[in-house]
Amino acid sequence: MTLASMTPQAALPSPTTAVWQLGPVPIRAYALCIILGIVVACWLTDRRLRQRGVAPGAVLDLAVWAVPAGIIGARIYHVLTSPEKYFGTGGDPMKAFAIWEGGLGIWGAVAGGALGAWIAARQLGIPLVVVADALALGLPLAQAIGRLGNWFNNELYGGRTTLPWGLEIHRMDPDNPGRALRDDAGEPIREPGLYHPAFAYEALWNLGVVALVLVLDRKLKLGRGRAFALYVMGYTVGRFWIELIRTDEANEILGLRLNVWTAGLVFLGALVYFLRVRGPREYLVPVGAPAVPAPSAGDVSQVDLSRTEQGPKAVAPEGYRVVSEEQFEAYRETGELPDEPAAAPAAGTGDEPAADDTAAKADGEDDRVDAAERDDRAGAAGARPADRDS
Repeated sequence: MTLASMTPQAALPSPTTAVWQLGPVPIRAYALCIILGIVVACWLTDRRLRQRGVAPGAVLDLAVWAVPAGIIGARIYHVLTSPEKYFGTGGDPMKAFAIWEGGLGIWGAVAGGALGAWIAARQLGIPLVVVADALALGLPLAQAIGRLGNWFNNELYGGRTTLPWGLEIHRMDPDNPGRALRDDAGEPIREPGLYHPAFAYEALWNLGVVALVLVLDRKLKLGRGRAFALYVMGYTVGRFWIELIRTDEANEILGLRLNVWTAGLVFLGALVYFLRVRGPREYLVPVGAPAVPAPSAGDVSQVDLSRTEQGPKAVAPEGYRVVSEEQFEAYRETGELPDEPAAAPAAGTGDEPAADDTAAKADGEDDRVDAAERDDRAGAAGARPADRDS
């Protein structure tokens, strides 16, 4: 029995071209998938931020910081975890900057993106946990879309398989990046047999994570960054077993791929956070302009188009204040900002009591004198008065 007889008729094909030339400019399928994922993530995150009270368009200010920082972080993680390609024998250190040749690590992307989002959130006055929870759906969806780029590149696959969804893999031409190597007859050369489409497994898993976060977030009304922690837990569980079936080269620790260990540690950190952090979901109202609440995302019936076109343009608020869900709903209905919590007057500020309070103050002093006299009499009789503020 030959290997060919064991190979099923059904199979998943792979593209033979991952780069197209637009004049002198190369258009890379992987880059297009990443860009499309970012656009979808921004759109979905904007909707979720607006549902929590953030002004429309704030996600663009966040993306200006988060996206470049995420790409830089992804590249740094890849270089640090695969240094021999750039600093080992025969390596080229300048290739560490050749990001267009591939090599991005999701762990570095999340860390770098989080740093960029934190910087932008501070400038906008938005709590970082609100931003994180808003991203909890967009990130796994973007990752699922981005994995299609691996399909074009004929990469990120597992071991041999005879399953009907086995993947055909082409040998890519090292001298002509983005295109399959061809034989003398001009036909693309394929690797023998079929392979597990690990990239597709991860894309489908990420879509499952989107559904998981969506359902539990609606049911439990997660806040304080717990929706993001749920996404991290869901993603790392899938990444753990997918890494175990991958066959591409990777650095190992104790016989396991580095990313297997990373997935396990990140999962434990997210689990601890999810279990320890408690509290209601945060809703935001603006501090400063504007004083008119933004309509619910997707409910265009509440948008006053005439006012938008004829009136002055909306001004971004100076910041945001966290309120309860009841206060937020009242603000959306009435447009009146809820009262801020009253702060206790600081001691020694020199504030004089109001004239109307003079009599009450005098009465209070008389009551304290009478109470002191009663305490003295009780002490003389051998009885001890109850301690105050015990």
